[in-house]
Amino acid sequence: MNGDLKPHAIFIAYPLQGHVNPSVHLARKLAENGFTITFINTQYVHHKSSRAGGNKDDDIFVDARKSGLDIRYATISDGLPVGFDRSLNHDQYMAALLHVFSAHAEEAVENILKSGESVNCLIADTFFVWPAKLAKKFGLLYVSYWTEPALVFSQYYHMDLLRMNSHYDCLDKRDEPIDYIPGVKSIEPKDMTSFLQATDTTTVCHQIIHNAFEDVRGADIVLCNTVYELESDTISALQSKIPFYAIGPIIPFGITKNIVPTSLWAESDCTQWLDTKPHGSVLYVSFGSYAHLTKIDLIEIANGLLESNVSFVWVLRPDIVSSNDLNPLPNGFVEEMGDRGMIIKWCSQMHVLRHPAIGGFLSHCGWNSVMESMWSERPLLCFPLYTDQFTNRKLVVDDWKIGINLCERTVTKAEVSKNINCLMNGKLSSELRDKIKRLKNILASALRSDGSSEKNVEQFIIDMKVMILNKCKSRITISPVENKTY
Repeated sequence: MNGDLKPHAIFIAYPLQGHVNPSVHLARKLAENGFTITFINTQYVHHKSSRAGGNKDDDIFVDARKSGLDIRYATISDGLPVGFDRSLNHDQYMAALLHVFSAHAEEAVENILKSGESVNCLIADTFFVWPAKLAKKFGLLYVSYWTEPALVFSQYYHMDLLRMNSHYDCLDKRDEPIDYIPGVKSIEPKDMTSFLQATDTTTVCHQIIHNAFEDVRGADIVLCNTVYELESDTISALQSKIPFYAIGPIIPFGITKNIVPTSLWAESDCTQWLDTKPHGSVLYVSFGSYAHLTKIDLIEIANGLLESNVSFVWVLRPDIVSSNDLNPLPNGFVEEMGDRGMIIKWCSQMHVLRHPAIGGFLSHCGWNSVMESMWSERPLLCFPLYTDQFTNRKLVVDDWKIGINLCERTVTKAEVSKNINCLMNGKLSSELRDKIKRLKNILASALRSDGSSEKNVEQFIIDMKVMILNKCKSRITISPVENKTY
């Protein structure tokens, strides 16, 4: 009976670029494994991605369905007008997601169920504060999708320990290393996420994190976009408390043109320019889809790029400093850059990273970027800006040794220039490349038919079908099995 069962999941993605991408890729992967997926996007994200891709269709999964995948599509409001500037008004956007969005999500789920569709589970991003309660109300299983590393999940999951030991949410915070989180050997306070380093823990983002990590304790299963072999101790410790499956990397490997349009900005094609450059000679520069640079740091980085004499492609989002500062580069930068550099607003990052001319990646250390860099075997020059990126930097530089820091303290053009050349040339560069090749092999092995991630996807599907057949209507605990990798 298990083999004949076709689970139907409602999948709600968190409406930020770095969350939508892995959610779309997971939806496709589950559909390829026999799931029916109803994917719910926000009207704002749909509007942005449709405009960026010139897509006039109201359904981003049209081509996926033509290939035989059963993925339906719906959009709902996030509580704000589509034209509202969410980049400039970040806190208002987060407040809408915290206080308003759940009502729209609940209405959408209720309407799908009222239509007569047989739905078994709700898959939703861990950062939502309501999925466990919503799933319970409608008698659905709840699968929480964590799009960052297990080490970051574990920090948030153990906020009670951090409070108890005066490392978080207290007046006089300790600065000693944190060595009491289960499965985590030791971590410096500066390597925790930016939210856990903050002194003001009353912000809207902190409210989201606190509520989300209460809600996730009601999940039936947590899926994590990581690889067991990369974070085995942390994952094993989490598995003793919750059903936690490492199923990564969930990235668009092997895809040069996304079948499902997800970019919120129009993508530029720099292939012809890259084709004119020697192999491994170009630095790819991108600070992601979400975080902002200060004007001072951006100017130092720009001048450091010029001083390095290294060729570069720089993805410079229109709002990288602010929506009110659309031309943040120093005067004369473009003229001095000449043909040595190329500035674009957005691109298909994996397509660019895999071009033979790219030799390194100056990155904010977003988790998608780290995984794509490993898959493409491009060492990283790390400049974390926000949220999980500080922990990701620790993994990249201190633990895996596949990257170096852009600057140790203050950003200066001299240090930027020096470290760009360290990354791109010489003995250290060769060592980084050797290590990142080994990590690429770990990722590739995990995705083979007998690999840990592929086995975990299979086990997840088996366990889901068992839960569905048992008609579970409340939280289910999966008994841990010794030496079993979820």
